[in-house]
Amino acid sequence: MVSTPLIQILRRPVLAEPSTFRGLAPVLARVYATRSQNAGETRLSLEALPSPDDLLGIEAATDRLIRAVRTNEAICVAGDFDCDGATATAVCVRALRAFGHGNVSFFVPDRARLGYGLTPGAVDAMRDRKPGLILTVDNGISSAAGVAHAREAGIDVIVTDHHLPPDRLPPATATVNPNQPGDPFPSKALAGVGVAFYLMLATRQALRKQGHFHRRPEPNLAELLDLVALGTVADMVPLDHTNRILVEQGLRRIRAGHASPGIAALLQVSGCNATQIVASDFGFGLGPRLNAAGRLETMDIGIQCLLSDDPVHALEIATRLDALNRERRKIGQRMREEAEAIVVEQAATLGADLPDGLCLFAEGWHQGVVGLVAGRIKDRFHRPVVAFAEDGNTAGRLKGSARSIPGIHIRDALARVDALQPGLIERFGGHAMAAGLTLHGEAPSSLERFRDAFTAAVSDLAPPGAFARVLETDGPLDPEEMSLDTARMLRYGGPWGQGFPEPIWDGPLEVTEVRWVGDGRHAKLRVRYDSAMPPIDAIAFNATELPSLPQPGIHHLAYRLDVNHYKGISRPQLVVQTCLPVRQAQTTAPGTRQGFRP
Repeated sequence: MVSTPLIQILRRPVLAEPSTFRGLAPVLARVYATRSQNAGETRLSLEALPSPDDLLGIEAATDRLIRAVRTNEAICVAGDFDCDGATATAVCVRALRAFGHGNVSFFVPDRARLGYGLTPGAVDAMRDRKPGLILTVDNGISSAAGVAHAREAGIDVIVTDHHLPPDRLPPATATVNPNQPGDPFPSKALAGVGVAFYLMLATRQALRKQGHFHRRPEPNLAELLDLVALGTVADMVPLDHTNRILVEQGLRRIRAGHASPGIAALLQVSGCNATQIVASDFGFGLGPRLNAAGRLETMDIGIQCLLSDDPVHALEIATRLDALNRERRKIGQRMREEAEAIVVEQAATLGADLPDGLCLFAEGWHQGVVGLVAGRIKDRFHRPVVAFAEDGNTAGRLKGSARSIPGIHIRDALARVDALQPGLIERFGGHAMAAGLTLHGEAPSSLERFRDAFTAAVSDLAPPGAFARVLETDGPLDPEEMSLDTARMLRYGGPWGQGFPEPIWDGPLEVTEVRWVGDGRHAKLRVRYDSAMPPIDAIAFNATELPSLPQPGIHHLAYRLDVNHYKGISRPQLVVQTCLPVRQAQTTAPGTRQGFRP
């Protein structure tokens, strides 16, 4: 039996006086006061966005794009095989067509055959389109060889990316990335689709100054914000003020009935109500269906859905994406079970706690699903995880996806492995929480060397307490706040997401009823503060994995207050995040931690 990581409850410290958030209800003001020191960040209008002019390289990029638009030069948008890359590709293709450019295509490399980014092979695969200009989106910052290969072939390259840059930038005609050295843009958290959208805004602005729209209607690029919102949330970048504006504006367009046909179709097949959509629906509903195309087949399918202007055609593609997602779930469930068995075996072999970093591989694992497996195992055991699959092109070579926990920068960990074992990693890239890599040499020897070096690197980088599971909460809700009005206010009070999390509350509650559903994995509950309060509904997903099984009696619960829509009736509902014996859950001061071990 693998020991469960220590669970710590952390009450969020107050960063600002709640009364400074004027116009917000008291409960929402309390939430904002623990997430921001700037009351101005409640302003989510487009006018509050920083200017595109602040992005380094934006002028050179727009100049080159405008030259291509005016001469109808062939542009190929080189995307990536995830949701961020797909939405960024669709944003650029739609915008360029709206500018009047009729010679734009897109290309996404085959994951298994060409790998990630603008590789020389990817450039060669685009040759038949005879592009004069390649525009990368959500990739390219680490593609020095591919950019050089394109330039040697007489093809200019504009790189737009958001990933951390290497020491030497690729030799592109222009590079737009808020994380490149010397860039003054205030938001370093833009997703790839956000960077692409900003480039299109700057290009429209420059075309306007040159009188381009005297002869044709000027496009409203706000029509692309549903795509920007989806890609931003799905890529799990921090929702700083800029990203929250982009996401909120995209959500508002969808709720108002202005979603593009592709987004509307994805909403329909995922069972999401467009008028009630929130940011989490992107992450759990739409994003996985788009990503399934890139994981199991080709992201071309997903991009075609996002580019379609025919609702019937878009729904046909979305239905196919939904089927791919169901297949991906089956594959992922099998791989997750095998991965958990490997973790248990590792623990048994060590005869102690788990190693600080987990390295997993099994024959037959799908290369497009190992990232999901790494994420689930990371969540389950609260350790950085690298999951590997065999490279379909080279026998014995392994490709991996890495996922990390707060406090341990996974790209830095891979860089340290590269320093400890020169030549072991053929290539790698990513950011703090996720990365990808390819091992040089054949398994199992390369895998064993990597496992040892990775564990050592994680141990060196881990700060004290990194492997203790932390659950940050906003403290208790008062009984009168546990209402439908409060639930609605919190649901739409965001947008919530990475770096700006949805409120979680905690405190002792009495469980009056328990009903097990979903093959006995989930628990439907009725809870209340005391006998003077009518019970309300609660749901604990995967309740069998909680520290304490929900049963009648008083428990210390951490929960979200949400709205449950069922048969046309809306009710408040608690979504339980953890359940602890109340005797272990002593009151803690804001900003302090309380530990619990099941």
